[in-house]
Amino acid sequence: MATKLETFLDAFQSAIDNQNAAVFVGAGLSKPSGFVDWKELLRDIAKELDLDVDIETDLIALAQYHENHSRGRGRINQTLIDEFTKDAAPTRNHELLAALPISTFWTTNYDRLIEEALIAAHKRIDVKMSRENLAISIPKRDAVVYKMHGDVSRPDEAVLTKQDYETYNEKRQLFSMQLQGDLISKTFLFLGFSFTDPNIDYILGRIRALVGQNRRDHYCLMKRPTKPAKTSGKKGKAELARYNYESKKFEHRTEDLKVYGINTVALDDYGEITTILERLVRTTRRKNIFVSGSADDFAPLGQPRLDLLGRALGAGIIAKGYNLVTGIGLGVGGSVLVGAMDSLYAKPVSHLDERTVLRPFPQEHPTHGSRDDLWKRYRREMIGKAGFAVFLSGNKLVGGSVVTADGVEKEFDIAVEFGVTPIPIGATGHAARDLWTRVSGDLKKFYGGSAQKISKDFNMLNSNTASNDELLAAVFNITATLSRT
Repeated sequence: MATKLETFLDAFQSAIDNQNAAVFVGAGLSKPSGFVDWKELLRDIAKELDLDVDIETDLIALAQYHENHSRGRGRINQTLIDEFTKDAAPTRNHELLAALPISTFWTTNYDRLIEEALIAAHKRIDVKMSRENLAISIPKRDAVVYKMHGDVSRPDEAVLTKQDYETYNEKRQLFSMQLQGDLISKTFLFLGFSFTDPNIDYILGRIRALVGQNRRDHYCLMKRPTKPAKTSGKKGKAELARYNYESKKFEHRTEDLKVYGINTVALDDYGEITTILERLVRTTRRKNIFVSGSADDFAPLGQPRLDLLGRALGAGIIAKGYNLVTGIGLGVGGSVLVGAMDSLYAKPVSHLDERTVLRPFPQEHPTHGSRDDLWKRYRREMIGKAGFAVFLSGNKLVGGSVVTADGVEKEFDIAVEFGVTPIPIGATGHAARDLWTRVSGDLKKFYGGSAQKISKDFNMLNSNTASNDELLAAVFNITATLSRT
């Protein structure tokens, strides 16, 4: 029996939160980028052997036949180079995986799409494609990519033929040892594998041999057979019979995967993978709250009260299980940070670097480019990590006059662009009040189907008579309501 989607989402999100989630990527994830699957990779090679790749079921044996026939694997190596050095961009699914705070990636693919997606997400990666790579670690790495079957840059070492699989532990035993450790300590999500992928049976066999009974729950997203639209007539009945057969086979495969600790989430369409990954990214980001604001003029609340509000906001973010992201704006950011640190240090098990992302804006001009460009990148990187953006006050002194802080407005625009939910505390005045007015004009645009649920709390944010406790209660009621959607 397949696993319910909600069960998977809860379990894998928990693994992400506890920093013990991992992803195992198969060929299916790269196919939409234009890379070939196994059948297409070996199609011409099969023709040389007078065999039909569409009939053959053991494609690894087919690759071995060619090596035996040619007395070498030069043609296969060249095919790998030709097929996997094409200009191809990571898909939306690659980008979503790279956006998740996951540090362990395994893949049987020879391409570099997952690496490119991680680099584009500004992550420092450590790629392991040989025994030599495993012995060296890149400092301050954000993610490790284990290329279990090699890389296109070394086609002669790629695991492809039957003999390669049979001698795997002799040549790549360290990969098996590392995989064993990760399977025991992490929760895996398998993506891009299907019944026709020849890697899957070898991988599953290796998992069973490595882990035995010391396994934890893992998950696989797999498309169930599609029922034919027409089931009457000779052709329709034949299609229906095939569907019934494939459905029964799917059930058996699902039960078989459970032996390896892998729970299958059945999909009607592969497009659902994108929706599921988007939901994971959205849920993950909603644990991060970006705080924007600055103040030279502390009206209408006054400096003591605005300072207390900032401290209580920072403390509440940590205490309620969220993480703080901020650029430490003048007159506001410092109090928010102090409140967060007070809350963190009250719990010895919490660490500042795990619960906060702090980016003080540099005041000096950079060597390359403009300061505005640097600040724009700062803002985009910070806000891109968040699910909510809270806005406080927002003013600055220019030529002796207090004006609205355009930086706060820019941060609001970036938040909207990235789908980050804005929560402007209008009662603090200045840019925050302007933004509250802007959002209140179309709550549904910014809060979607939850607009009505949060309307009362949203209105409280602009109340001139609300206390700090009431303002913060409204903020966290909104975050809690939206985090459940």
